[in-house]
Amino acid sequence: MGYRVALLGGSYDPVHHGHVALGAHFAQLLQVDQLRVIPTGLPWQRATLKASPQQRAEMVALAFAGQPFAVAVDLQEIERGQQGLPTYTIDTLRQVRAELGPSASISFLMGADQLQRLDTWHEWQALFDYAHICVAARPGFDLDAAGLPPAVATAFSSRLGTPQQIRTTPHGLTYLAQDFAVDISATQIRAALQRGDSANSLIPPLVLDYIEQHNLYKS
Repeated sequence: MGYRVALLGGSYDPVHHGHVALGAHFAQLLQVDQLRVIPTGLPWQRATLKASPQQRAEMVALAFAGQPFAVAVDLQEIERGQQGLPTYTIDTLRQVRAELGPSASISFLMGADQLQRLDTWHEWQALFDYAHICVAARPGFDLDAAGLPPAVATAFSSRLGTPQQIRTTPHGLTYLAQDFAVDISATQIRAALQRGDSANSLIPPLVLDYIEQHNLYKS
């Protein structure tokens, strides 16, 4: 049985329970040897981030501490961003594949909202050459009625695999977790923090302490 890793990218501005739940769900489902959490550097599709790259990476480490599976925070996208380079998922997947070799099972995790605009990603069709794509669906999300771009719907549905197949092959399959029901938005959280509302139910306690200590997301 080859090495299995799941990659969870995001801006993590701030990291919240939804991110942790998504990572944990797939870490268990795919029985991974490691979950790699990858904060974005300069995300080319996202407006300016509020927290610094270092703060976002530190919040991720706090959020995922104490999980029953191995977690690593991968800073490659932040490092590319610090060199003024844009952050593309395809570059990250190429780097991880080069590091882990041809036989490792690599799964890239995303939410349904990211799948809906996958065709805007740089070299999106090449992603399947390096990893499996596993999507956490929102409650009520339906692949057929989801308003997916036709090319994405075709690519995704033609590659559907089982967790067992994903665990035992290197790349190229897709999986939709229909039973995943976490719907939290970082935009919502930032707005709540700015208003001074409680975000206890949305953010891990260690991250909330960090946000308060560093006076983040205040107006």
